[in-house]
Amino acid sequence: MGISLRTYLHILARYLAHQKGRFAELTILVLLSIGLQIVNPQIMRFFIDAASAGRSLNELLVAAIGFLVAALVQQAVSVGATYQGEYVAWSATNALREDLAAHSLSLDMQVHNDKSPGEFIERIETDATNFSNFFSQLAVRIAGNLLLLVGIVVALIIVNPLLGAAFFAFIVLALTALALVRGIAVPHQKAQREAETELFAFLEERLVGTEDIRSCGAVNFVINRLYRLHSVILDKWWKASLMGLGISATGGLMMMAGYGLAFLSGYVLYQRGLISLGTAYLILHYTNLLSRPVRELTRQVESLQNIGATVERMEELFSMSSSIPDGPGAPIPAGEPLSLEFQNVSFSYTEGKPVLNSVSLYLPAGRVLGLLGQTGGGKTTIARLLFRLYDPSEGSIRLGGVDIREAKIAELRQRVAYVTQDVQLFQASVRDNITFFDRSIPDDRILEVIESLGLMDWYRTLPAGLDTRLQSGGRSLSAGEAQLLALTRVFLRNPGLVIMDEASSRLDPATERLVEHVLDRLLAGRTAVIIAHRLGTVNRSDDILIIDGGENVEFGDRLELLARPTSRFYRLRQAGLEELLA
Repeated sequence: MGISLRTYLHILARYLAHQKGRFAELTILVLLSIGLQIVNPQIMRFFIDAASAGRSLNELLVAAIGFLVAALVQQAVSVGATYQGEYVAWSATNALREDLAAHSLSLDMQVHNDKSPGEFIERIETDATNFSNFFSQLAVRIAGNLLLLVGIVVALIIVNPLLGAAFFAFIVLALTALALVRGIAVPHQKAQREAETELFAFLEERLVGTEDIRSCGAVNFVINRLYRLHSVILDKWWKASLMGLGISATGGLMMMAGYGLAFLSGYVLYQRGLISLGTAYLILHYTNLLSRPVRELTRQVESLQNIGATVERMEELFSMSSSIPDGPGAPIPAGEPLSLEFQNVSFSYTEGKPVLNSVSLYLPAGRVLGLLGQTGGGKTTIARLLFRLYDPSEGSIRLGGVDIREAKIAELRQRVAYVTQDVQLFQASVRDNITFFDRSIPDDRILEVIESLGLMDWYRTLPAGLDTRLQSGGRSLSAGEAQLLALTRVFLRNPGLVIMDEASSRLDPATERLVEHVLDRLLAGRTAVIIAHRLGTVNRSDDILIIDGGENVEFGDRLELLARPTSRFYRLRQAGLEELLA
């Protein structure tokens, strides 16, 4: 698929709109550099003709000083253009990364299940980096080099109209040839990028599963697979490189023809006395100068091949949409516990294989629900539906009396907190990990929450307090400390509903007692759903829901169920058969 000029201009306009001042400065510097490149040979021409004519030493000295000053100014302008270009490039590509990341995070779980994290990383990071040259100088350089070509032609026409016309015809021929080969490498560049994306996805999945790979003795298998992926990339790279060589060869042939035209025309005109020695130099210098924009245009056309493939991949990502539409904006009550209601909710990840089947329940505001069931019975699915990671295929879910499909997703996820067993941490400070980089939350508020949860002793163990740097993945914290940090996040948000996937299931007894204390403070006066894998976990629950085979097989007040010998919950407690919940 060809990329139209309008697409490139749209991308430029979108990501340079907030940098109009700097981009204007960059444009001025580039144009000034072009002007100096055209003027400086004229000074040298004057110097050569003046020396040949035996002009005074003062005139030659002034010309020499002017040439040196112009050359130095041109170098300074070039440095300034490079600085401005890099600044513009980093700002624009970071904005592009933000858009790509935000769009990726807005996609539903079905898309993320189909594509690996490594593929998203490759598209967000590497593809955005490929735009660096495009944002910084490519567009300006292409326009600037075209203006340089026009300036050279005009200067040559002034010297000799016939000579100027000949070089104009040559430039038109060269640009036409480059335009014809502009798109030949795009499909191959895209294929190479897709192969590299597959490699990133492979590496991400295998690095996460390193322990399993070693324990299963599958290291050699993984290495062989890695070798095959690199072989595919090498094959795609060869094809893309050969197509790129076609562009380089075209530019090279055009320049050889240009040099031949310059030497021939300069020699003939000088021998016939139609031009001076300085003018003959000027023709050769302009031809050499002409080679620079042609070579640079060749390189920029090659860059457009890579960018064209990147644009296609970027548009593919932006064209992906979530199957979960945002709600019209029905307000969910804030600052209070929320009631929860399931009305005949059914759901399946794969058509024909239901995970939940007509589940109904009503949990009044401020009560805690213990959710029990075997692994794969649908407990975690209920949490995902509450968070709108998926939508029910049938039925509805109401929170605070509001159908969650009628509320804005962002507002819903502010009112619902989800604490999982695996706490995700960022490579950032404790402050940023607690607030999710929200600078509007003051330190006093964070410390107030930590103290109210009885965690000041834990806080004092942090070497730099809130500024303590954490490693991604929680490597700098124990499992218990990571859970405490996650609970602090929840308390800071003050949600109306808390969902907990048995947050204390993997903690040592001492840490678990501390977490239990924090949970008592956190759940006081709040509506909560505790997804339990052990019967002891639900002791703080007011109500019990047992899911079996995706169906609601028992729901009621915990104490009433314990007092009823015929209840399933009673029999489980009496038998202690916790393995039935695993």
